[in-house]
Amino acid sequence: MGQKIAEFDYIITGAGSAGATLASRLSENPDITVCLLEAGPRDNRVSIHTPAMIADAVYADDLNWHYDTAPQTELNNRELYWPRGKTLGGSSSINAMIYIRGGQVDYEAWNTLGATGFGWNDVLPYFRKSEDQQRFNDQHHGHGGPLTVSDLRYINPLSDAFVRAGMERGHTKNDDFNGQARLGVGPYQVTQRDGRRCSAAAAYLGKHVQDRPNLTIMVETLATRIIMDGTRATGVSVRSKGEDYDIIARREVIVTGGAINSPQILMLSGIGPADHLRELGIGVAVDRPGVGENLQDHLDTGVSFTENTGASYAYSLRAFPKQLAELVRYFFTRQGMLTSNAAETGGFASTRGEDEPDIQLHFIPAIVAARNEPRSKIHGITLHSYVLYPDSRGTIRLSSTNPEDHPVIDPQYLTKGHDMKTQIAGAKMAMDILQAPAFDGQRKAHFTPPSQPESDAEWEAFVREKAETLFHPVGTCKMGVKTDGMAVVDPHCRVYGAKGLRVVDASVMPRLIGGNTNAPTIMIAEKIADLMKAGG
Repeated sequence: MGQKIAEFDYIITGAGSAGATLASRLSENPDITVCLLEAGPRDNRVSIHTPAMIADAVYADDLNWHYDTAPQTELNNRELYWPRGKTLGGSSSINAMIYIRGGQVDYEAWNTLGATGFGWNDVLPYFRKSEDQQRFNDQHHGHGGPLTVSDLRYINPLSDAFVRAGMERGHTKNDDFNGQARLGVGPYQVTQRDGRRCSAAAAYLGKHVQDRPNLTIMVETLATRIIMDGTRATGVSVRSKGEDYDIIARREVIVTGGAINSPQILMLSGIGPADHLRELGIGVAVDRPGVGENLQDHLDTGVSFTENTGASYAYSLRAFPKQLAELVRYFFTRQGMLTSNAAETGGFASTRGEDEPDIQLHFIPAIVAARNEPRSKIHGITLHSYVLYPDSRGTIRLSSTNPEDHPVIDPQYLTKGHDMKTQIAGAKMAMDILQAPAFDGQRKAHFTPPSQPESDAEWEAFVREKAETLFHPVGTCKMGVKTDGMAVVDPHCRVYGAKGLRVVDASVMPRLIGGNTNAPTIMIAEKIADLMKAGG
């Protein structure tokens, strides 16, 4: 136990997409006090706010948890790199800014799985509440919310060529993936405001919010343990600059660390699978076997070609003069290439010819560099595809009782069901699109894979060697009904078996949504904030 340094009504452990949203919404009431904890630094880096500097943000040592998975048996025993944001805004400060909600069927599935009150008609008002849509004006979108959603200010001509290529291969044009239907190809909308990243921190923790006297934001402060009095959460132990302290919560502790950190701190606090906790000598406060289970993620396969026009993004001598001019342009106008998120266009498709998609596509007018070489020097084009609804489920487990040690992340990719078959079908579709006439005269040579696979066995070998995460881990503190022994939280995100404790972030999603996960995470926090304000 450390020295007690303060008391607040609510303590929120993590200033990512959910934590920033909750801190902002709860502190709207001047009669309550809120403490928001963040392990990383403030979000004042140029690389965070300049969209095209995404690689710099992703690989910055102090903005990222730099996780690695356990060796994956179905991926040639490779350990995959899992970057997660470690700054105000969390992963919304280092992601590709794509705004996708998922399909209506996703939330109806949640409702069926025990996340009652999270059907489509329940969640749409909260998507709209959070959104400040810059183009569309219909029943699907909102205006005046904190999160600016806009068209890209710059789209590479190769990204436009991808949309034409997709249409040449029979895909419809879709200008709004958050409208009535997801199927088709088209430009993505992004969380940007005036040519800058609109992270959850930029959206919800602006100066007018940070200046509230009832909101305290503590950065570079690691939440190490939830203080439990029996089954009641009474505060949080933290570590800052090598010193340990205790902060007391008069009402509730709200865990918002995401799909990795949230189960980790619960288990460190004695909440989780009893046998696993006892193995590490941790006293069991609440036996919840579902903590750290149900891990799901989108596994991505990218196919790529070199290109001969030089229009793609690469750090080459050929591109340097244009990049220098674009840097000046961005500095003075917030326009041009530096407003690009790289993944400018994409789409949703069904490999089975059904009305709902089973894969998502992200086109990048670049060759994506290896992990240790974030800046690609090769001009090319890449089309990523991934299975929207994987059958595989993994786990998060503690590696030790030291809160600074990374937990064991084992997504168990491709171990169940249809995952490999659909992954191969998506990669084939991506290759077919890149070989469409729209890229004739631009496409140069195979890059990844180095030649055209001739059989499903060759495609499978390619997937096993090259597939990587698309950064969408969810599900490790899943929401469900009380009779579901693997559920961790109820539909108000209250931890079963505990008092004064909630988990509110992507970890509570019972199933992956069909798309990018940032917007749904913010939606969950908006909804729970309203429930809390109403006394629920």
